[in-house]
Amino acid sequence: MSEIVNLKDLRFGWKRTEPAVLDIPDFSVKRGESVFIHGPSGSGKSVLLSLIAGILQPQSGSVVVCGTRIDALSGSARDAFRADRIGFIFQRFNLIPYLTPFDNVLIPCELSGRRRAEAGVPLEKARDLLTRLDLPPALWDRRAAMLSVGEQQRVAAARALIGAPDLIIADEPTSALDSDRREGFLRLLLSLRASSSLIFVSHDLSLAGAFDRTAAIGEISRIREDRSCAA
Repeated sequence: MSEIVNLKDLRFGWKRTEPAVLDIPDFSVKRGESVFIHGPSGSGKSVLLSLIAGILQPQSGSVVVCGTRIDALSGSARDAFRADRIGFIFQRFNLIPYLTPFDNVLIPCELSGRRRAEAGVPLEKARDLLTRLDLPPALWDRRAAMLSVGEQQRVAAARALIGAPDLIIADEPTSALDSDRREGFLRLLLSLRASSSLIFVSHDLSLAGAFDRTAAIGEISRIREDRSCAA
C-alpha cells in the first residue's frame, strides 16, 4: 500500500527566534488508511494538519502528499493542489455564511476540474451527499449562517467528500456535539469516505476505536510540551 502522506525532518515554529511547535522526524499515512491523532489543546495538532494541507509552510524538512512535495510549490500551486486532492473539514467548518448549504458543497467542484470530473454530475452528487448525511432538503436553500452547529457540520463534511479527494483532513469536527451525535457523525464520515485516506484530529479518545491507527501528537513530534501558540 503506497503512502498518501510523508513528512521527513519537518520543523515548524511561528518565528525562527522562538522554540519549534513541531519537530517531526518521520510520519506517514498509507493510501486508504484512517488515522486518529490526539493530544491536548495547544500541542500542535491543527498546525500539523495545516502543514499537510499546504496552508502553512515548514521551516525545514519535506511534506509529500500524493507523491508531490507540496512545500516546494508556490502559494498558488499549493492552493490548486489542495483543491484537487484534499477535502478539509475545519474545526469551525468555514462555510461561506451567505451561501446555501447546496452552494457550499459545490465549491470544490468549481475550484477543481479534477473534483468536478470525479463527482460526475456535481448537482446530483451534492444532493446524494446531503441526503446521506441526513440534512433535510428543506434546509438546502437556507443561508448556511441560519443552520445549527450539527447542520453546518454535515454541510462541511459533504463539501470535503464531494469529488472523491485522495485525502480527507478533519480538525476536531465533533468538538461541539454531544457523544451520541459525535459517534453518529463519525460513522457517516467513515462510511462515505470510500477510498480516501482520512486524518482525523480530536482530543476525544472514545472515538479512536473506529480508526485503522491511533497516534498521539507526542509520538509524532519530538516537541512534547504544551504550547499556548499552537493548536
